[in-house]
Amino acid sequence: MKDLAGERMRQGRDIWAERIAGVNDNMAQSHYHDFFEIYYLEKGTRTHVIYDQLYRIQNKELVLFSPYVMHYSFGERDAAFQRIVLYFRPGQICSPVLVETLKKGTGVYQLSQELSQRVEWLIHQLLAEQEQEKPYQPEYQSVLLNQLLMDLVRSTHAKHIPEQPERFAKVIRYLHENHRETITLEQLAANFYISPSYLCREFKRYTNTTVIQYLNVTRIMYAQRKLLETNQSISQIALDAGFSNITHFNRVFRQVAHLTPSAYRKQNR
Repeated sequence: MKDLAGERMRQGRDIWAERIAGVNDNMAQSHYHDFFEIYYLEKGTRTHVIYDQLYRIQNKELVLFSPYVMHYSFGERDAAFQRIVLYFRPGQICSPVLVETLKKGTGVYQLSQELSQRVEWLIHQLLAEQEQEKPYQPEYQSVLLNQLLMDLVRSTHAKHIPEQPERFAKVIRYLHENHRETITLEQLAANFYISPSYLCREFKRYTNTTVIQYLNVTRIMYAQRKLLETNQSISQIALDAGFSNITHFNRVFRQVAHLTPSAYRKQNR
């Protein structure tokens, strides 16, 4: 599934929405953004994996992802669906208090019929606005976005209870909690009393990525936050993230972020 909205954000947009209808369009692997995402399911059923939790959502439900939250989604074979994604940068949010509320708000939202209609109208307005060149377009988009966010956080809402974590959800949690340490496949498999081959095969099936790829992305996600939030040296951040040498860190960072660590820090601070 090609993420055209994500491409727009990488080109410098602050807000972008996209509607997609598809069948068997499943994500290749877990990923994250340095911006917020709202995923609104218009039709169908989808499964979302957020960190180590698995959620099944129905049409007219909404998922909010804060920046740097690992996630991916998939559906049943040959099951059609239609969804809208809305990406936006923290700087577009009108209030620091609202930013902090949304950063803690990752999860699935079950909307009332009234709120669902309101959310759909606001997103449709955003979709229409970005296709036209009008005076004060960025300002109008920002107003629509903040109205949507205010409606969402002011409403009474319920989050799905995730499905009971299984063994590989616990493996994912272990990687997030211990990524700064040296982790080998053999040691990881031994911790969960399984063979390395079984670990690799089932982890790939559960996450659509390999253990090493997932671990590297988790470490880079940690490094990105440190690059933005601290003045630590790049070499120190690399070590703290779990990389044994700066050369390997730089190579993996470029693969994941498509920038060098220094360029990433300069561009985003």
